[in-house]
Amino acid sequence: MKRTIPLDDLQFATRCVHGGVYKDAQYNSVVTPIYPSSTFYFEGPRQTTGYDYTRTRNPTRDALEENLASLEGGAGATAVATGMAAITTVLHLLPADAHVIAGNDIYGGTYRLFANVLPARGLRFSLVDMGDLAAIEAAIEKDTALIWIETPSNPLLRLTDIAAVCALARPRGILTCADNTFLSPYLQRPLELGADLALHSTTKYLNGHSDVVGGAIVSATVELATRVAATANALGTTCSPYDAWLVLRGVKTLPLRMQAHEKNAAALAQFLDAQPQVSRVYYPGLETHADHALARRQQHGFGAMLSFDLEGGEQAVFRLVERLKLYAFAESLGGVESLIEHPVSMSHAAMTPEAQAAAGIGPGLTRVSVGIEDAQDLIDDMRQALAGV
Repeated sequence: MKRTIPLDDLQFATRCVHGGVYKDAQYNSVVTPIYPSSTFYFEGPRQTTGYDYTRTRNPTRDALEENLASLEGGAGATAVATGMAAITTVLHLLPADAHVIAGNDIYGGTYRLFANVLPARGLRFSLVDMGDLAAIEAAIEKDTALIWIETPSNPLLRLTDIAAVCALARPRGILTCADNTFLSPYLQRPLELGADLALHSTTKYLNGHSDVVGGAIVSATVELATRVAATANALGTTCSPYDAWLVLRGVKTLPLRMQAHEKNAAALAQFLDAQPQVSRVYYPGLETHADHALARRQQHGFGAMLSFDLEGGEQAVFRLVERLKLYAFAESLGGVESLIEHPVSMSHAAMTPEAQAAAGIGPGLTRVSVGIEDAQDLIDDMRQALAGV
């Protein structure tokens, strides 16, 4: 007997565990099978089971996409090879001469794509303060086709009012895409706030174990989901079955991990906020954060990413990371282990010095992805490292 579970009737944590699982009608596996086959044979001329070539469709990838569409509240999802593949796929939905509005403090890889690669296709980009609705509206041109939302932003944890931006875009026929990587659908669901697309680097919190790279695009409508899937197939950006399986496995524990991540991040942010070597902490969970009220309104929590400005600039940051024992000096984020990095020389090195300065990314800025270790151990390690700075 084939087991079916109506996901729409279930709470979020239950959908994490059961979404995209019961696909093995022959052996009743409670774990989604991996279908590594690149090719599926035709039953006859123009007759398939729905699968013919894995770049186009694969049962394991379909299972992940079913799960993610349910978690984000979307009509469909497309899982791709990396977070950057997800961004590239979305930008290929636009006409060649389109204009795009994005934040001036976006992830360095996104900036590199927008500044160095896509202009060759004729795309034009305006980078603005996404916390300023008037600035966004002023940047809209007759050819504006997309507003790119990254909230909280990377690395300064600035917030964009998703509903307000979508209200600006929708009457003008402008597509909106929200990068939801920093929070995951457990803490924020952009489609519920009016966005057309929600995007993830599944490498990060959705997988959560630093052992796969991947990306995903969730669409608000069936029509848009069909366009995204066709574009990903044409570009060849879809992810492998094994990578899809790893992300699907990671999603099962997403709520538990995010609760532990956020609890630790709040404790570390409060600790850092009281240290004399730290001039400023960027964490929306702090009441002193400029966007704290917006975070409480549009998010279901404050997440586990934070940044802080360290007195003494770049050299002070390097002395800090040399003394840390529990925090790995690495660029990624969202895994169970705590990571620390220096945006100017690492994640945002692709930005010009002028672009870094305009975004407020200074030499002393330090970004932390707070893991699920014991909070006191993380604070003690940071305390002893700061003492040497």
